Amino acid sequence: MAVSLADIKKLRDITGAGMMDVKKALEEANGDFEVAKDLLRKRGQAIAAKRSDREASEGCVLAKVKDNFGAIVGVKCETDFVAKNEDFVGMVKLILDAALDNKVRTKEELKNLKIGNFTVAEIITERSGVTGEKMELADYACLEAPVVDAYNHLGNKLSSLVAAEAGADHETVHGISMQVAAMSPIALDADHVAEDVKKHELEVAIEKTKQDEINKAVENALRKAGLNPAHCDSDDHIASNTTKGWLTEEQAQVARDIRAKVPVEAEANLAAQAKKIEMIAQGRLNKFLKESTLVEQAYIMSESKELVKDVLKAKGVQILDFRRITLSAE
Repeated sequence: MAVSLADIKKLRDITGAGMMDVKKALEEANGDFEVAKDLLRKRGQAIAAKRSDREASEGCVLAKVKDNFGAIVGVKCETDFVAKNEDFVGMVKLILDAALDNKVRTKEELKNLKIGNFTVAEIITERSGVTGEKMELADYACLEAPVVDAYNHLGNKLSSLVAAEAGADHETVHGISMQVAAMSPIALDADHVAEDVKKHELEVAIEKTKQDEINKAVENALRKAGLNPAHCDSDDHIASNTTKGWLTEEQAQVARDIRAKVPVEAEANLAAQAKKIEMIAQGRLNKFLKESTLVEQAYIMSESKELVKDVLKAKGVQILDFRRITLSAE
């Protein structure tokens, strides 16, 4: 049966599906809206199931604030073409507005939130049916505070939220939102870094320091033997540099003997250097915390590279928390 443009527009507004898909569904359903919606939903589910093993690495991330409540929504798709599509971006905006209106707290709550007659999960599935691409609600974050600022980076792949105490200068808070987006801090300050993260980073630093000590012993032994460590840093390089004439066969064998013997001896001596290794590793951990925590980072908006904590102190701004979501590989 023929369907009117008004009916097509009405169902499109309800479902977010494409005009031709809505028209076809209404025709098959003989104008019955409920049957047509069910057809669109089933098609979306079928396509989503077929493409469930596909990688969805593109998408759209958007952040917004309403009544001191900020949210970030990230929806993934397969291609940049779809990610930039007006209807796809419009769907993300629709979901974001619903999250703000309902002050949604979790990703799972957002999936089950109803917009009209459909849940957010169903809306995304239906859009997947329209485009033929796998789509998924990739991430969700929210903050509520006296002052909340949202920043959306150009390209809709990266957004951040920053929460601050009442009376905070909005321009400064927005600058911090940009800082969070650009520098990806893991926590507000060292006290807010999880203990398991600190423990892991210290363990990594200790292992790296031990390996550096072993490498240093090998380099010293090579130099003592009159060899250039850069020419002997692997068996492949030793063989290659011998072919080039940079090492004699005798020198090559000396280098191989050193690389086989010295690391074992150096590793056996590490226990005697435990205190030194611990101090170096702790220094590396401190460096990691300085580079990775918001208040200790150099402020990107400052030409003199002031620390964020000094900028905040000068402006009398107290940052409470932040969130950051990106779909880009980092």
